[in-house]
Amino acid sequence: MQTSVTFKNLDSSEHLKAYVTEKLNRFDRLLDNPAEASVVLRVEKFRHIAEINITGDRLTIIGKEETADMYSAIDMVLDKLEKQIKKSKEKLRERRAGGKSRGKGPAPEPGLPAETGGRTAVKVQNVEYKPMDVDEAVLQMDLTSENFLVFTNARTDQINVLYRRSDGDLGLIQPSA
Repeated sequence: MQTSVTFKNLDSSEHLKAYVTEKLNRFDRLLDNPAEASVVLRVEKFRHIAEINITGDRLTIIGKEETADMYSAIDMVLDKLEKQIKKSKEKLRERRAGGKSRGKGPAPEPGLPAETGGRTAVKVQNVEYKPMDVDEAVLQMDLTSENFLVFTNARTDQINVLYRRSDGDLGLIQPSA
């Protein structure tokens, strides 16, 4: 990553410059194309301010942090920038995938028409399930706001569904042997 470091109201330090450059090089693995980083390190009274602007890979990310120590300000702004880069990359992936995970309503499955005889297509949702007892599943349901929980019954090794009924109680669907 091409980095330019500017010091304001602060003596230029090769050690600070090397520290920032080393920390910014870890972003190379997150960015697909080469990027440029503009770093401004300044001191105002007792505040140490670090501003970093990263431009490249079709995105511009700006971060600013101020603390009592310059090194902690640099670390904190780099953490912010890393979160922003990951978030923008995730948005880009969702856009390229056609917004399958977030859309304006259920997307019809390939091969199924959007409407068939007045009925809408069935929305398919993949669910991960793990082995647990029914009591543990009830506790898990109390912790979440979901209306159902799919799990493997640890005693029978069969898939069960625990669901929240309209009266507030819970119901259990289990296959009959």
